[in-house]
Amino acid sequence: MSQQKSIVLYLHVHQPYRIRHYTIFDAGSKHDYFGADYDDRRSNEQIAHKVAAKSYIPTNQKLLELLHRHPEFKLSLSITGTVLEQLQQWAPGALKSFQELVQTGRVEIVGETYHHSLAFFYSQAEFEMQVQMHREKVQELFGVTPQVFRNTELSYNNDLAYWADRAGYKAILAEGWDPVLGWRSPNFVYRPTYTNNIRLLMKNYKLSDDIAFRFSNREWSEWPLTADKFTHWLSQSGDATNFNLFMDYETFGEHQWDDSGIFDFLEHMPAKWLENPEHTFMTVSEAADAYQPVDQVDVPHTTTWADTERDLSAWLGNPMQQQAIEALYELQTPIIKSGDFALIEDWRRLQTSDHFYYMCTKWFNDGDIHAYFSPYESPYEAYTNFMNAWHDLRLRAGAQ
Repeated sequence: MSQQKSIVLYLHVHQPYRIRHYTIFDAGSKHDYFGADYDDRRSNEQIAHKVAAKSYIPTNQKLLELLHRHPEFKLSLSITGTVLEQLQQWAPGALKSFQELVQTGRVEIVGETYHHSLAFFYSQAEFEMQVQMHREKVQELFGVTPQVFRNTELSYNNDLAYWADRAGYKAILAEGWDPVLGWRSPNFVYRPTYTNNIRLLMKNYKLSDDIAFRFSNREWSEWPLTADKFTHWLSQSGDATNFNLFMDYETFGEHQWDDSGIFDFLEHMPAKWLENPEHTFMTVSEAADAYQPVDQVDVPHTTTWADTERDLSAWLGNPMQQQAIEALYELQTPIIKSGDFALIEDWRRLQTSDHFYYMCTKWFNDGDIHAYFSPYESPYEAYTNFMNAWHDLRLRAGAQ
């Protein structure tokens, strides 16, 4: 008897508060790190409008149509506190379109840190506070409580799984990285080592990246990727229960533009997959409930979904990045003790992992994907702006 196979589609929504051109002369006098002044004062606002128009609104419209058309269609999404704030302020129509998805009852929201931070690796108390803040924001805006956890940039290790299991989460997400999985396939549910109840779903990066990165690449041997071809690959994959397709929300319309045919692919993929009565879609929670873990997975060293190394080196790989993040967490005690809400919030916004990603010097000369996402001319400019803001933050903390 053949077993039911499900697609577990999980999309991640995030925008940081980017630091404006903030000079050392601003430190001590101006505290508007995120662009309330100068010519670029609307940069975060402009980007929020652009991404909402190009990606969030058309994608949500398409997903809502698919949810109405196919009762079996489901997905999971995570959405950071920083992007929720920006949508509330600048793109309420986009926020409403996310709320409409969740109201169908077939779109699950995954928990994470409010500020898309790496706090887990630097401060357990701050990490737990940001997770709680995110849970409350999701409850306030969507009326649901996350049952599944993903850490920033899909960063994962045994300690995180142990924490999430103790915190009562049903499942946790990670990269299905070959050195971790070994001979095993990412197309099953696993149990993290040292845990009792929680389930582990690992990204099938080959299939996910076919959509997220290779879709519009005309040099790719499989171009063009059609819904027919893609679902055929899945059907032919033999032993499998769940295909974990994890990617950025901005895959649709921003990283892969409308004219690449990405929305057409999204339009036809569910119907093609559901042609077989043994095929379905599941949220992460449903997959965790439906399938027994086939094995334990041991991840003593941190993995992420970034770059070829799949580690934290995109954020912490050079001395600039290490110095910047360590300096930031050194301010935790005086800043939290200050009780100054504006100061604490600025400190938290500076924890967003993107700031450290912009300082990455790996392959900098190639103008690679890091440069594509950065608002700065160079990693050194990103570092300078960040440390100037940090100097002001330290002065404010001292003044308390």
